[in-house]
Amino acid sequence: MGESDERIHLCDASVTLAFSVLGKRWNGMIIATLGLGSASFATLRRSVGGISDTVLSDRLGELAHTGLVARTVVSGPPVTVSYALTDSGRGLVPILDQLGVWASANLGEPSSSC
Repeated sequence: MGESDERIHLCDASVTLAFSVLGKRWNGMIIATLGLGSASFATLRRSVGGISDTVLSDRLGELAHTGLVARTVVSGPPVTVSYALTDSGRGLVPILDQLGVWASANLGEPSSSC
């Protein structure tokens, strides 16, 4: 295997790793929504239309585990929980913005909002 072949293989492995997180349904939308600022669970549920509480909870846990999302609990009363992107998560925002530009140019305008 030549050097360029190895570099391509490593690139494919990196893309595979990225899409193991971003390719999961709802993760991109959650990250994009949090790109606008921190949000409570209820705000995220309303913003990411069609997601169930269970799936949202699971996805937030997974995104926190990967280091893309931080969960902050503020003691109350009432106790509040907010979610925000970490530095790593914020690094995805320009990429998601570019993906949206590409989709509009190449796939047409979306038929409905998310």
